[in-house]
Amino acid sequence: MPDQALPGPPLRVLVADDNPVVRAGLAALLNAHPDIRVGAQAANGEEAITIATRHRPDVILLDVRMPGTDGLTALPPLARLAPVMMLTYSREPEVVAEALRLGAVGYLVHGEFTADELITAVRDLSDGMATFTSSAVDVSDSLGVSYEPNHISSHLQSVMAQSSKARPAYAAGLHRRGHNRLDFGLSTREVEVMDLIAAGMNNQQIAATCFISEKTVKNHINRIFAKLHSSSRSEAIAHWLGTTHGGWNR
Repeated sequence: MPDQALPGPPLRVLVADDNPVVRAGLAALLNAHPDIRVGAQAANGEEAITIATRHRPDVILLDVRMPGTDGLTALPPLARLAPVMMLTYSREPEVVAEALRLGAVGYLVHGEFTADELITAVRDLSDGMATFTSSAVDVSDSLGVSYEPNHISSHLQSVMAQSSKARPAYAAGLHRRGHNRLDFGLSTREVEVMDLIAAGMNNQQIAATCFISEKTVKNHINRIFAKLHSSSRSEAIAHWLGTTHGGWNR
């Protein structure tokens, strides 16, 4: 599916996160779309306020926990300058609730959204539409947020369906995914990683998609292989897609 760019000038995005790897990954991902441009980055809340005041971005992606001025402290002044979406590993209900009370328009938890969903969320944010991943949905509903929520799922079908390296049998096996998860006892994260493996992605691509390190990817794969009783990627894919008795040649 071709990227659908918005008309007019690109959305100017400020990314505030203390992790330079996360900032670089987000910038690379967002800048790959012609209608979005990461014009500035900040390592803490104080920097984010200074930069946002000077450059007036259209959208702000803000981490919660940062050294010095954290995201929640910086949120009120930032929310007066542009729509702010929390983009963080912090999933505690009290943190989500406080962020929404302080003016955040949406809350995404790393590992609970796909690359495509993030792009859509950034575009929607500029229109005032809130986006919440699964950890934040219940909290946002209980607070009765006034803007229209766009609840996104935690699976990665859209990314993999568009992958040029996706195996032909992948789409046919998607309907078996929930069944396989129960059969093999994979965690939500392991399901995501296994789906990306089935899409033909290597460890580096999986790490970039899930915003985790390659070492973490390897650890997930080792656990997946153990649960699927597999010793190779092709064997794991065959078990995962239910094609053990007629799958690809190894």
